[in-house]
Amino acid sequence: MRYRLKVPTVNIAPEVALALSENQPVVALESTIISHGLPRPRNREAALEFERILRDNGVVPATIAVIDGIPTVGLNPEGLATIADTDIAKASVRDLPTLMAKKLSGATTVAATAHIAAQAGIRVFATGGLGGVHRGANESFDESADLSTLAVTNVSVVSAGVKSVLDIAATLERLETLSVPVVGYGTRTFPAFWLRDSGFSLDWSAADATEVAAIMKAHDDTGNGQGIVVANPIPLEQQWDPAEHDRVLSEAFLAAEKAGVRGKAVTPFLLGYIVEASGGRSLEVNLDLARNNIRVAGDIATAWCRLRA
Repeated sequence: MRYRLKVPTVNIAPEVALALSENQPVVALESTIISHGLPRPRNREAALEFERILRDNGVVPATIAVIDGIPTVGLNPEGLATIADTDIAKASVRDLPTLMAKKLSGATTVAATAHIAAQAGIRVFATGGLGGVHRGANESFDESADLSTLAVTNVSVVSAGVKSVLDIAATLERLETLSVPVVGYGTRTFPAFWLRDSGFSLDWSAADATEVAAIMKAHDDTGNGQGIVVANPIPLEQQWDPAEHDRVLSEAFLAAEKAGVRGKAVTPFLLGYIVEASGGRSLEVNLDLARNNIRVAGDIATAWCRLRA
């Protein structure tokens, strides 16, 4: 399959380009979860499953990555093999020019995926969890580029909040400062990735996909260029047991302290520890919430196309 050049520096798969031109629903998917978030060959199976969920609901999937230096929207089998079966860079927005100049491949983070999706004209993006402000950021200044990118990128991102290892209160404050709307999907409580309830309330919620699409339209009418965070909690029966979550999280922080882990190394250490200490339970919840976000994103993309029609 050849990709058709749609906008400068971005290759868009013909299927995706056709859907966009005919006002058919399209949902962007990130590739970092495939290349860095899951073990092989589970990652390839998940990538195919994520796309199949959308197709089964009449939505065109657009998995995004940088392939041989070209930001690519919609992967063919060779592109999928590149992100699933080879060791490639984890690429945020700042890494894109270097990858492009060196003609290297990279798996796109939430920030880079949103950036490329917006270039292609895709308005809805499904991920697992949004990046945020890290604990201790007042000393390390460690804050995900997801937040600053959403401040200038008009894409609606469906996520299960942010991981509980992050500073959720500071993340919500930062989103408010950046004027990024945060809308709970059927909830007035911000989710904490593995858990439905972070303990932090939201000012606004949307009852369904149609209401989210209406908010997107009104957002466009204001002339603002920010993205929208659609906070979608994992279904109650699929969330991690809160007591086990709290125990493992406390153990993880204690282990990091004992190991002398500091700064930007803390979060990767914590996440790795949590997967191992939970016996893989956290990983299974991660997959469940990703599936749920993808379904909701498909509904929102469909509602958005109906509204535009």
